[in-house]
Amino acid sequence: MMRGALLGMSRSSTIKNVVTRAPVTRGVVTRFVAGDSTADAVEATRALAADDLRVTIDHLGEDTTDRGQAARVAVAYVELLGALHTAGLSDRAEVSVKLSALGQYLPQGGEDLALENARTICQAAANAGTTVTLDAEDHTTTDSTLGVLAELRRDFPDTGAVLQAYLRRTEEDCAALAVAGSRVRLCKGAYQEHESVAFSDPHAVDLSYVRCLRVLIDGPGYPMVASHDPRLIAIAADLVTRAGRSRDSYEFQMLYGVRPAEQVRLARLGHTVRIYLPYGDDWYGYLVRRLAERPANLAFFARSLVGRR
Repeated sequence: MMRGALLGMSRSSTIKNVVTRAPVTRGVVTRFVAGDSTADAVEATRALAADDLRVTIDHLGEDTTDRGQAARVAVAYVELLGALHTAGLSDRAEVSVKLSALGQYLPQGGEDLALENARTICQAAANAGTTVTLDAEDHTTTDSTLGVLAELRRDFPDTGAVLQAYLRRTEEDCAALAVAGSRVRLCKGAYQEHESVAFSDPHAVDLSYVRCLRVLIDGPGYPMVASHDPRLIAIAADLVTRAGRSRDSYEFQMLYGVRPAEQVRLARLGHTVRIYLPYGDDWYGYLVRRLAERPANLAFFARSLVGRR
């Protein structure tokens, strides 16, 4: 019930206005968000790289409502990629992109606009010597996002995909994408979905995650295991060992600010570990979904509210 309530909050403009204006909120946000600017994202990337961690950077923003806003998001990514290249960090960092931020939801030609803007970002990434991953959003965008992915991969075959294990369709999507050269991030899922399209029981989601993971690991692609769950991380490590995979043929992914000691531990064991690093001032929806995912995150937020009256 708490998770559902929080996910509902992520779409509430009224609650957003209250939370974003509260003085205490900023201290909590900095745990999960690198900062507002490109420079903040680059500096956070530099610090993570010093711990032998890799990074995928998300310029926060979604539900773009006009073409101008979509264009500005694309420009922000191009600027970020240029800054990473100048800083010598392109070999450590890529970018994650939500197509909704690039205009996907617009009623007339939204998908075509998102594809055009995504092409611009992919070309900038190629110029910088790095890659792009298309983020997953709610289930209504899945077919559109996978369609855009297929188009992008014609010219940019290393464009990554994200699949969400709580969706009932995902095992089939994993089978379709588990091909040579295909980078696929598997996460549990962080949007409020109806029972008809998604598993709601946490145990059922975990079982789906493992089934999907087996498909990706047994295939010839490049699985990206996005989880903070110690059990799922251990299962993934066992599966890659059984499959005889080399350490450069998969990676673990974790969120910025969540279990940082575990991130470093896995990297020191020789695994590739990539941190999902968000930045920008449109952080509200992202933060609420992170609170909904783990009770520990919500407890951290509550302690911050109590401790800073």
